[in-house]
Amino acid sequence: MTDHSRFYIGAAFVAGILLTLGFKDFYPELERRFRQRRTRKDEAEESLVYDQDGNFSFLDISKDSLKARTGPPAIVEGIEGCIGNTPLLKIKSLSEETGCEILAKAEFLNGAGQSSKDRVALSMIQEGEKRGLLQPHSGDTIYEGTSGSTGISLASLARAKGYLAHICMPSDQAMEKSNLLLKLGAIVDRVPPAPIVEKNNFVNRARALAQAHTLASEGSSPNSQDFPPGEDLPFTPGKTKGRGFFADQFENEANWKAHFQGTGPEIYAQCNGKLDAFIAGAGTGGTISGVAMFLKPRIPDLTVVLADPQGSGLYNRVRYGVMFDTKEREGTRRRRQVDTIVEGIGINRVTANFEVGRQLVDDAVRVTDAQALAMARWLVEKDGIFVGSSSAVNCFAAVKTAQKLGPGHRIVTILSDSGSRHLSRFWAQAGDVGGVVDTKLEDVLNAKEEP
Repeated sequence: MTDHSRFYIGAAFVAGILLTLGFKDFYPELERRFRQRRTRKDEAEESLVYDQDGNFSFLDISKDSLKARTGPPAIVEGIEGCIGNTPLLKIKSLSEETGCEILAKAEFLNGAGQSSKDRVALSMIQEGEKRGLLQPHSGDTIYEGTSGSTGISLASLARAKGYLAHICMPSDQAMEKSNLLLKLGAIVDRVPPAPIVEKNNFVNRARALAQAHTLASEGSSPNSQDFPPGEDLPFTPGKTKGRGFFADQFENEANWKAHFQGTGPEIYAQCNGKLDAFIAGAGTGGTISGVAMFLKPRIPDLTVVLADPQGSGLYNRVRYGVMFDTKEREGTRRRRQVDTIVEGIGINRVTANFEVGRQLVDDAVRVTDAQALAMARWLVEKDGIFVGSSSAVNCFAAVKTAQKLGPGHRIVTILSDSGSRHLSRFWAQAGDVGGVVDTKLEDVLNAKEEP
């Protein structure tokens, strides 16, 4: 072996020692980064999502999104930042009476329209912007057919994000809803109740107005056949600014996705993944579908229950596979679509948002107007909770589910909105709670219509 060879071997040996020592110091950081990346990948959970034809696929939801917020709220950007992360409160009276832990998602604390529809409205607007159908401060107008709450959320967020709002609603809904919409700067059409098969139904009118707005902005004349004869439309071809955007809450998949991505993960985190039943009503069906699609794959034994008011066909859809109610078949009467004083839930037609999650709904509870009124009064009397009609229906169904499951179970339901927007109709019939009262839960469960 030559001197040169010995030199090169020695140099390589020394370099190897130095490299090993250096890598020893560097390796822990390299290993830490590798483990972080692998953990993040492992923490991506697959969620089962069904389409309208019953086919399913998987969506990834990171466990980072499943953390309940702790501590004081952060500074947020605008009113839209006040949507979501609502508290989950224990309804003490119902929990004590049933032996179950009955929890309610306080959706009336959302910060824009003060209802669960804030999530949906924001999701639909964001989806419209993503698809290039909405452009802020361009004159674009959001049109929607709604019984009230979605319209209020849309009107508030429209102003916050640089749009106008035009809301069509049935004329038999509580007046405070349309009054609030006007205060929020929306144009309001209170139209006579009509079945969805007729063009003057409030949903169909909103769709037609959005199309007419867009046509006029492009220089074309709106189709007069879509509107009553002699109606003066506020659209002039070539002079109308912006476009019309029909939010379409009943069929727009941004509805159920808002609850799949928000309400469901929040409930899961707040309960630490431990709950036995989820109860919700359905108007569009977005809440019950979105939450069920998030929770069911993670809690296979979870019972999902529909809370349905009288006159609605969804109870029969879940229980018996048929849609219409014998008292109010869609398209047969020129009257309210659903024969109930309950607003916001109950319907007699199939919607995309309900059907996408229907196979995950295990049971249904029908709630009469008398039972909803009695439950609303109970919540004020016993807990100081003042909510609207759909929330009362949800709570009644939660009690019935608790009795069916037996003591020791955890049940979650939704408090959709405050009773303050139901004063002139639902609460006018519920009446004043009064001073010293001692209502029994049996009285609520057995409430009957007054002759």
